[in-house]
Amino acid sequence: MEISSKENTQFFSNNIILPIDRSSFKSESSASKEKQSCCGGIKIFLGALSFVYFAKALSGSYLKSTITQIERRFDIPSSLVGVIDGSFEIGNLLIIILVSYFGAKLHRPRIIGAGCLIMSAGTFLIAMPQFFMGRYRYERFPSIINSTGSLSPCLHEKSQIPLSALEKSEAKINAGCEKEAGSSMWIYVLLGNLLRGIGETPIQPLGITYIDDYAVEENAALYIGCVQTVAIIGPIFGFLLGSLCAKLYVDIGFVDLDSITITHKDVQWVGAWWLGYLIAGVISVLAGIPFWFLPKHLPKPESRKDSSTSSEQSKFITEDNKERQKSHQQHVKIAEMAKGKSLVYFLPSLKNLFRNPVYFLYLCASIIQFNSLIGMVTYKPKYIEQQYGQTSSKTNFVIGLINIPAVAFGIFSGGLIMKKFRINVLGAAKLSLGSSFFGYLLLLSLFVMGCENSDVAGLTVSYHGTKQITHYEQALFSECNSGCICSKNDWDPICGENGITYISACLAGCQASNGSGKNTVFYNCSCVGILESSSRSSSAVVGPCQKGNECPKMFLYFLVISVITSFTLSIGGTPGYILLLRCIKPHLKSFALGIYTLAVRVLAGIPAPVYFGVAIDTTCLKWGSKRCGGRGACRLYDSSALRYVYLGLTLVLGTISIFFSIAVLWVLRKRSAPQDETVSANGRGAGLTKKRKDNFVNSDHLIQTTYWPEKETRL
Repeated sequence: MEISSKENTQFFSNNIILPIDRSSFKSESSASKEKQSCCGGIKIFLGALSFVYFAKALSGSYLKSTITQIERRFDIPSSLVGVIDGSFEIGNLLIIILVSYFGAKLHRPRIIGAGCLIMSAGTFLIAMPQFFMGRYRYERFPSIINSTGSLSPCLHEKSQIPLSALEKSEAKINAGCEKEAGSSMWIYVLLGNLLRGIGETPIQPLGITYIDDYAVEENAALYIGCVQTVAIIGPIFGFLLGSLCAKLYVDIGFVDLDSITITHKDVQWVGAWWLGYLIAGVISVLAGIPFWFLPKHLPKPESRKDSSTSSEQSKFITEDNKERQKSHQQHVKIAEMAKGKSLVYFLPSLKNLFRNPVYFLYLCASIIQFNSLIGMVTYKPKYIEQQYGQTSSKTNFVIGLINIPAVAFGIFSGGLIMKKFRINVLGAAKLSLGSSFFGYLLLLSLFVMGCENSDVAGLTVSYHGTKQITHYEQALFSECNSGCICSKNDWDPICGENGITYISACLAGCQASNGSGKNTVFYNCSCVGILESSSRSSSAVVGPCQKGNECPKMFLYFLVISVITSFTLSIGGTPGYILLLRCIKPHLKSFALGIYTLAVRVLAGIPAPVYFGVAIDTTCLKWGSKRCGGRGACRLYDSSALRYVYLGLTLVLGTISIFFSIAVLWVLRKRSAPQDETVSANGRGAGLTKKRKDNFVNSDHLIQTTYWPEKETRL
C-alpha cells in the first residue's frame, strides 16, 4: 500500500511541474480521473461490504431467533444452547489473529469472498440434522391423538388402557429409544455455527480497515456508519424470517399437518427452524461473489497521500524524543514483514498494544460490557416468551420490526453526530460513555415491568388455589388426583374453568374426554372442581391458560422502554469505531482490531451465553423428560426469578463496565491536557504541526476504544 501511494504521489508531482499549459491541463484531467476512480472504487467496495454485513447479520440474528426452537427440537437445556451459540465465537478465535495480522498484506477483498463461502457452508450444515433425524414427537394424551372416544385420562388401573393402545404406545416408546441417538445431532448445529464463525472472521477487520485506508478522512465515519446501518437490515429480515418459520410446523412437507394436535402457541411447538438456514446460506454465497473481482489496492485520496495518519491521532499519542530515532528501524521492519518475516514482530506489536493504559482499561470495559450485551441479546426471545407469555413467532416479529430499526437509527445517528459537529477523539469517548450510561439507566426500569407467574397447579399454586412456588415433584400430587395413576414427568397442559393450568389431564383428575385433536374437552375433573362453587361437573380444554390481564399492558411498556434503550445504547457504536481507528498506527489497524475482537470473543462471546444459560436454568420449575430417561428442555420458568436473574446479571455487568469507561475518559483527558497547553503556547507555527505528526508516526503507544463487533444484533 505504501509503495502504491508513493508512486501515485510521484506521478501527481511530475504532472504538476510540467511548464507547458497543455500538460498542466492533462494533469488536472488525470487528477480528476484518479479522484473519480478512487471514489467509484471505494463506493463499489462499500456496497459489496454492506451486502456481506447484511448476509452475516441475517444468519446471525436468525440463529438468535431459533434459540428456543433448537432447544425444544433437540430437547436440551439453555446452558447447552449457550454452548452452541458460543461456538460462533470459537470459530472466530481459531483464525482471528492470522487473518487480522497477515490478511492486511494479502488480497483483502478475495479473503472476504472466501470467508463468505465458508460462512454459507456452515449455515447449510446447521440445517442438515432436520433431514436425518426422525419426525418431531410431542407429549399428548392418547385420546387426543387416536380417536374421538371418551377414554378416561385418570386411569385407576393400567388394565383400563385398551391392549392395542398399550402395545402401540410401548412400541412407539421403544422405537423412540432406539432413535434417541438422533438427539445428539445438535452437534452438527454446533459445528455449523463454528464454521460460520470461521467464515465471518475476515469481514470486519479487513473490510473496515480497507474503507478507512482508501476513503476520504472526513467521509470515513459516514461510510462506516452507512455500513453498520445497512447491516441492520439483515437482523430485521433475520428476525422476520424467524417469525415466519416459527409459524410453520417443523416437519412441514413431511407429515400431514391436519394430524398435528398442537398450535404455535403451545410450549411444545417447534417451527420450521431449518428452513431459514437454507435461505441464509444462499444469500451468503451471493454476497461473496463481488469480492472476487475487486482490486487489492485502490488509489488513495489526494488529502491522504501526504500523510499516513490524521492530525487528530497525533493529539492523543505521544512519545519521547528517543523514540524518534526508531523511524528508520520501523520502516525496515515493515519491509521485512512484507517479505514474510511477520511472525518475528508479532510479540513486539502485541506488547505495544498492551503497554498503553488507555487500551488496557478500555479493553476491560468492553469485555465486561459485551458480557452484558451478548447474554441479554441471546436470551431476549426466551425472556419475552416466558415473561409475557408471547409466542416465538410474535416475539421474533416484534424484535425484528421494532427493536432492530431503533438500533439502526441509533448507529446512523452516532455517525451523523460525529460528522456534523466534527467531534474529536475525546468527544467520541464521551459520546460512547454517555450512551452506555443512559442506556443501562433505562434498563433499570424493566424490573417493575414484569408479569406474575402463571397459575400452574402443584408448581406456582396449590390445588386449593394458594400462591406458592415449589420445586418438589411430590407437590404435583394431591388428594383430588390420588385415585389416578399419573406420571410426574408428563407435560400435556390443560386449562381448567377456574383459570388454573394443570400439567396433564390425569393430574387434574379428569374422568372423561370428548372430541379429538385441538378440540378435545375434558370433563369431571376433580381437581378443577375443588375451586368451583357450582355443583356441576368441572371441565378443561387443551393447552395452558393465558397469563393475567395486566400482562399485555406490561408487555407494551416493555416494548417502549426496550426501543428507547436500544436506540440509546446504539448511538455509541460509530463513535467507538472512529475512536479506535484514529488512535492506532495505520500499519497496525488490522492487528489492533483483531486483537481487540479476539479478547472480546474469548472472554465475552464464548462464556456469556453459557453462564447466562446456566443462570436461567436455575429458574426452571418444570423440566421435560426424554423418552429414554434423562432431563430434557425446560417447560415452565419462575417468571419473577427469571426477571431478576436475566435483568440483574445484565445490569451488574453493565455498571462495572461504566466504571472502567470513566477511568478511560479520565486518562484521555489527562493525556490531552499537556498537548493542549503546548498547542496554545507554540501552536501558531507550522513546525509544531509537523512535529506532532512526526511524533505520531513513530509512536508505539496505542489507544483503544469500545469497538462493537456485530453491533447490529445488540438490541
